[in-house]
Amino acid sequence: MTPIKILLFGKNGQVGWELQRSLAPLGKLITLDRRDLHYCGDLANPAGIAHTLQTIHPDIIVNAAAYTAVDQAENEPELAFRINAEAPELLARQAEQIGAWLIHYSTDYVFNGSGNYPWREIDLTSPINTYGLSKLRGEEEIRKSNCKYMILRTSWVYAARGKNFIKTILRLAQEKEQLTIIDDQIGAPTSAELL
Repeated sequence: MTPIKILLFGKNGQVGWELQRSLAPLGKLITLDRRDLHYCGDLANPAGIAHTLQTIHPDIIVNAAAYTAVDQAENEPELAFRINAEAPELLARQAEQIGAWLIHYSTDYVFNGSGNYPWREIDLTSPINTYGLSKLRGEEEIRKSNCKYMILRTSWVYAARGKNFIKTILRLAQEKEQLTIIDDQIGAPTSAELL
């Protein structure tokens, strides 16, 4: 029996790093990031991504890569949209063409952050920044495709590896006697290990 072939984009991010451990026992796992040389893992390179998918021909495509610099996205909207919207559209088209499943990680930034209740999948989206809008467009492009897909929205991702809010607060608590932290946001921290 041929093992299932899983292609993971974003292997060095918080989510991708943890996914490597959980996906490896499920089949043949191929992991990429934007600096890989053998195959293209750079979501800003559509021709390279298309070639990689046609060459590897995976059964499952896992997109844990994204442009995640929320504030910087306001200054680099074209790059944010290329990686967060156009690349997922390409992944969905390729997944449909080769008959693969697409598992795509998105964000709660597709909502406007108002209210005091947990967001549900069926709630109306209304992003208030470029990052959120770019991620929403990616979701929309995937939904418009005819590929088999699953979209997972995360919030406040944390892990032992990489930069995140929790690690920043722990570091600052060791460095400073008093911390000044935003207190107008409510979030649900998500462990990358559980994704």
